[in-house]
Amino acid sequence: MSLHVSNAPYVFSGNTTRVLMRDVVIAMIPTALAGIFFFGLRALLHILIGIVAAVAAEYGYQKLLKKPIRIGDCSAVVTGMLIALNVPAAAPLWITLIGSLVAIILVKELFGGIGGNFMNPALTARAILMVSWPVAMTSFTLPVYGLGIGVDAVSSATVLGGLEATPLQMFLGLIPGTIGEVSKAAILIGLAYLLLRGVISWHIPVIYVASYAVLALLLGNDVLAGILSGGMLFGAVFMATDYTTSPMTKKGQMVYAAGCGLMTCIIRNFGSYPEGVTFAILLMNIATPLLDKYMGAGRVYGKGKKA
Repeated sequence: MSLHVSNAPYVFSGNTTRVLMRDVVIAMIPTALAGIFFFGLRALLHILIGIVAAVAAEYGYQKLLKKPIRIGDCSAVVTGMLIALNVPAAAPLWITLIGSLVAIILVKELFGGIGGNFMNPALTARAILMVSWPVAMTSFTLPVYGLGIGVDAVSSATVLGGLEATPLQMFLGLIPGTIGEVSKAAILIGLAYLLLRGVISWHIPVIYVASYAVLALLLGNDVLAGILSGGMLFGAVFMATDYTTSPMTKKGQMVYAAGCGLMTCIIRNFGSYPEGVTFAILLMNIATPLLDKYMGAGRVYGKGKKA
């Protein structure tokens, strides 16, 4: 009998990594199409560069170190898409290229490949890009084609930066922002698909948003605008739910999601960045091992109970 040893989490769902990653890609397609519709072919270029760079980086690293080639599991495709959807369409194309290389090589492969990283690769890369090139990462433009609203290449503040917009405009995506975060309608379509396929459960995205809403209400913020602006819904659906960097138990996931929501609200209100989703999720990624340890993940197989 052979024994297969792999990275955590050690939960068998009946689905392969390829199937799960394929479903995530399908769920992001509405968001990607909305980004292309609102921001034009430049958004498509970012997406293509992100995917190609991520897959090439993973293949090249594994080939160079003579490791099994695992690009067939589609995890690099997911990472590349996430990187592209997390940058503004007006950003230089090399931003997405560098982001994909950082996410795959520095955050994913150097920690052992898929399942070995302790922080979300795409979010970590986005944080590095934001700190390294803040001007490029905040070069937001108004939508190009959105129902005739907006002018190509006109820089604009986001809603979090003071731009006035109606809830309907924010829901549909008629606001400046990154390629993937603007259309909340498209994000919710992706969420519905992931829930129907059983890829994720409702706990993390719903509790994330709910905990943010409670604290934002206590602080006197516009709760609806806070939820519909920035990358909150995109992060709650596609980033915070990452299998590797989120807790394995439902109890741990609820605490993790609540922490993401509270930290997002705190950073938005008291931090130097108007958007807090990236750093909030990364901070809770770091706390995930502790949550798994103290929130009922169970003892290691073969290890006796404590006296």
